[in-house]
Amino acid sequence: MRKAFYQLHGAVLLAGFTGILGRLITLNELMIVFYRLLITALTMFLLFSWKKAIEKTTSKLKLQILLAAIFAASHWLTFYGAIKYANVSIALVCFALISFFTAVLEPVILQKKFDGAEVMLGILTLLGVYIIFHFDTQYTTGIIMGVISALLASLFPILNREILRNTNVETLLVWQQSFGFLFIALLVPFYLKWEEGVRLLPTLKDWGWLLVLSWFCSVWAFQLSGAALKKLSAFTVNLAFNLEPVYGILLAFVVYREDQLLNKWFYVGLSFILIALGLHMLLLKRRSRSL
Repeated sequence: MRKAFYQLHGAVLLAGFTGILGRLITLNELMIVFYRLLITALTMFLLFSWKKAIEKTTSKLKLQILLAAIFAASHWLTFYGAIKYANVSIALVCFALISFFTAVLEPVILQKKFDGAEVMLGILTLLGVYIIFHFDTQYTTGIIMGVISALLASLFPILNREILRNTNVETLLVWQQSFGFLFIALLVPFYLKWEEGVRLLPTLKDWGWLLVLSWFCSVWAFQLSGAALKKLSAFTVNLAFNLEPVYGILLAFVVYREDQLLNKWFYVGLSFILIALGLHMLLLKRRSRSL
C-alpha cells in the first residue's frame, strides 16, 4: 500500500513539472505541444502494441475520441500559451478553475443534477482568479489563455469517461495522442502566417526537455497513476491530483523564484483557491465515508 502512495504522488509531482518544463523549452506553445504529442503518441503506440493492449475500435468511437483529442490538444496549447504570456504560477492558478467548469458543465453534458456544494466551491475558486485578474493586469493575456485552458481541460475528461465505457485506457490514450498530434499539425501553417519568426525545430537542449516532458510527465506519469489505481481507490487518486497546481506553483517558486515577481493580490487570490481546494477534499472524504 505504501508503494502505491509513493507511485501516486510521484505521478502528481511529474504532472506538476509540466509547467516548469513549458518555460524551460524555448519553442513557442504550438511547437511544444506538436513535439510533445508526437513523441508521446509514438512511445505509447510502441509500448502498448508490445503489451498487446490496443483494442479494435468502431468508427463512431474514433469520432468521439477525435473530439476529446481536439479539446485535450487545445487545452495544452492554451496552457503553454498562458506560461509564455504570463508565468508558470499564473497558468497553474487558472488551471484550478477546472473544478468550477466541471461542476457546471458535467451535469449539462451528462444530463444529471447539479451538485450545489461543488458549484459553490467552484465559484470560490473563480473569485480567487478574479482577484488576481482584477488587481494585476500585466498578465491579462496569460490569464485569459489560462482560463480557456481550464475550460478545455474540464471537457475532455468528461468525454473520456463515456469513451472508456467502450474501450480500455491504453486504446483511448494511443488514439487520443495521435489525433491530437494531427490536429496540432494542421494548425502549424496557420500559426506560421499569424506569427512571424516561429522556430520550427528544437535546439539540442529543447529535445532533451521535450523527451523528459513526453516520457516522464506523460508516459511514466500515466504508468505510475495506473499502478497506484490497482491498489488505491479512484477517490484517493482523484484527491491527490487536486494537488497538481499546488505542487507546480511551489516548484515555480523554487526553480524560477516567481514569488518575487507576483504582487500581494496573487497571494490573496491563491488563498481563496487553496481554501476551496481544502474544502473540496473534506467534502470528498466525507462522501467516501458515507458510501
